[in-house]
Amino acid sequence: MGTRWRNRLAVFIYALLFIIGLSGPLTLIAMGGNYMHRDYYHSPEFRSQIDQFAHYLNQFELNAISLEDAKTTITVSEGEIIQYRNGLGTLTDNMTTIKDQYAFRIEEALAADNQEAADFYTAERDRRIEEVTKEFKDDEYVKTVLAKDKEQRIDNYYEDRESYRAEYVNYRKKFDYYFMNSLNGKVYTNLGVLKESSADRKMNVKLFTTRYTIPIDHSFQHWISELINQSFAPYEGRIGVSNTSPIVIEADRYRQVQIVLLVYTLASIAGLIVFFYRIKEAKGLPIDQGRWAHYYNKLPIDARGLLLLATGLGAIGLLLSFSYQFHAVFDRSWSTGRKLAIIIVIAAVCWALTMVQGQLLYAGRQDPGSFKRVWEHALLNKAWRSIRSFAAHIIGSVKDAFLIKSTGTQLVILLLVVFGLGAAGNLMFFGSRMTLEPVSTILYIVLLIFVGLPIILLLINKVAYFNRIVKAANELAAGSLAEELPVKGKTALTGLAANINVLKSGVKTLQNEQARSERLKTELITNVSHDLRTPLTSIITYTGLLKAEDVSSEERLAYIDIIDKKSKRLKVLIDDLFEVSKMASGNVELTLARADLVQLLQQALAEYDNAIEGSTVQFRVTIPEMPVYACVDGQKLWRMFDNLIGNMMKYSLDHSRAYITISIVDHQQVFVTFKNVSKYEYSENGEELLERFKRGDTSRHTDGSGLGLAITKSIVDLHDGRMSIETDGDLFKVIVALKVEP
Repeated sequence: MGTRWRNRLAVFIYALLFIIGLSGPLTLIAMGGNYMHRDYYHSPEFRSQIDQFAHYLNQFELNAISLEDAKTTITVSEGEIIQYRNGLGTLTDNMTTIKDQYAFRIEEALAADNQEAADFYTAERDRRIEEVTKEFKDDEYVKTVLAKDKEQRIDNYYEDRESYRAEYVNYRKKFDYYFMNSLNGKVYTNLGVLKESSADRKMNVKLFTTRYTIPIDHSFQHWISELINQSFAPYEGRIGVSNTSPIVIEADRYRQVQIVLLVYTLASIAGLIVFFYRIKEAKGLPIDQGRWAHYYNKLPIDARGLLLLATGLGAIGLLLSFSYQFHAVFDRSWSTGRKLAIIIVIAAVCWALTMVQGQLLYAGRQDPGSFKRVWEHALLNKAWRSIRSFAAHIIGSVKDAFLIKSTGTQLVILLLVVFGLGAAGNLMFFGSRMTLEPVSTILYIVLLIFVGLPIILLLINKVAYFNRIVKAANELAAGSLAEELPVKGKTALTGLAANINVLKSGVKTLQNEQARSERLKTELITNVSHDLRTPLTSIITYTGLLKAEDVSSEERLAYIDIIDKKSKRLKVLIDDLFEVSKMASGNVELTLARADLVQLLQQALAEYDNAIEGSTVQFRVTIPEMPVYACVDGQKLWRMFDNLIGNMMKYSLDHSRAYITISIVDHQQVFVTFKNVSKYEYSENGEELLERFKRGDTSRHTDGSGLGLAITKSIVDLHDGRMSIETDGDLFKVIVALKVEP
């Protein structure tokens, strides 16, 4: 634990050395332009203060005149009168305009029978015409108008000038000055002397003095000379810094900043050299590959890159902030110094994280297959795949939207009409408002992008979905089964798609059932033909042999015996077929009575005692000790047991076991189970054995009609019971469920 913390501290110290080392040159670059002059008195900031002071001095003292004196010098020349009248136009045009302006008002007043208003408008019109006439014919009137305008402009100038008087007074405290009018010798100074030599002795040459000339065309004299008839004189003199001026403090601070900036820059460069030397000696950072590094390496590569960029840019941004605020340390404020120290520490932490991340990323570069693996999990790659998937989805939706061309065309026309009307409405509503038109256009574009496009995509998806449903319905009507339709959402189209999928499933099931039915029908005809033709062929054959004259008595008796057996077999086949058909049609009448199923089973087993004892199949019978009563037709149910036991005798594998079990469930149902291992291989669908003339012995070499299980199933159905067949490899199992009588 101690080593881990020492390593982290070492990384932070390395980062702090680098940040401090880089902060010096950056601070020098940021502040060098302001502090690279010989002293404060040679800086642009100080020079601008002198120029501003000279400007205010000229305004308020050197060439200053009072407001009343300025107004008394106002003159209006003939040229100004001519220029004024040229701006008015012609007398005829002005009079016509005035008459036209008042004609409608006078007529309206007369129409309203308001003579007083008509007289007022007439007098107002005549007064305006008289004024215009004076402006074109009376020079004294025009001079009065122009003079009033100049007086107003002069008032505005002096009012504006007074707002700067406080600033001028502040500058007078900073500077000593001595100026003399070069034309009349008039002196202006704040040194209390009139001779220039005395002023030079009183100024502090060690601090700063400079000769200064204020030209005639200084900004405010040039502007005011256009209004008043007054000449301004040039001034020459000196400007200096007084011993008590706040500028002295600024100059001392400027020198301190220069020294500290130089020392800090050299020290930071030394720290930067130490940083690179230690990194080279240590051959990298002492990074502890702990749990956090394991989690960091699990991040996507571009996320790691963004994190690296964020910490690096954060460190650089904090460095720049430090550089531009470095001069604030000379405010001698504890809070300012603490703020800069915090900036350096945070920048060092950001840079430490940047260096650690950089080393971890550099360490994983050696694996040649790493880039491919990390790119697979990159956020940009996932975003690119999502964009491609979205684009493919849009393209697929557009294609599906035109599966039915008429629907796609109608959609395009609808969209053009809707958005065209929107654009037209925008032009109609804002067309006359020229200042609002750009705003409305931008608003329309924003709405089109963030509202219109999603609506377009939604409509395309819905139309595409609708077309796929229509296509699937057409294919279904044609008897073709296409792929399943996607079912998403809770719209009417979703319900329709789900219903079509159900119909497809039903049609597929019907087709399978139909194919199965056709196959079973073919097998039934084949099996019936085979089972009926075999004994019938024997009967015909031996009947023909009996007709021969050379047949002996012994042979005749043998032939008759064979014919008798085959005839009886044929009768059994026909009787069983008739019985199963009758049961399937529901035309059998049952004689229901309360009977013990255990006793019926035992009676059926008793019929096979000799056969069971002579067989290699071992029967295991599990029955309840108590009687199990059910309301059944005893004869039919005995026939069911007889058929199932007979099948077990014929089809069980030699030297295997057969199981018969009777069990009661919830005192409501009885389950009779027959289970044996077959000597024949069954198909996967054991239910097909319930079909008529279907045998486990597909070669049909064994005795039997193939109707036993079909008859058994019909008997069970007539008793409202259930019968199922299960096959698992060679294991054959029949389960009969009947209702129990209390």
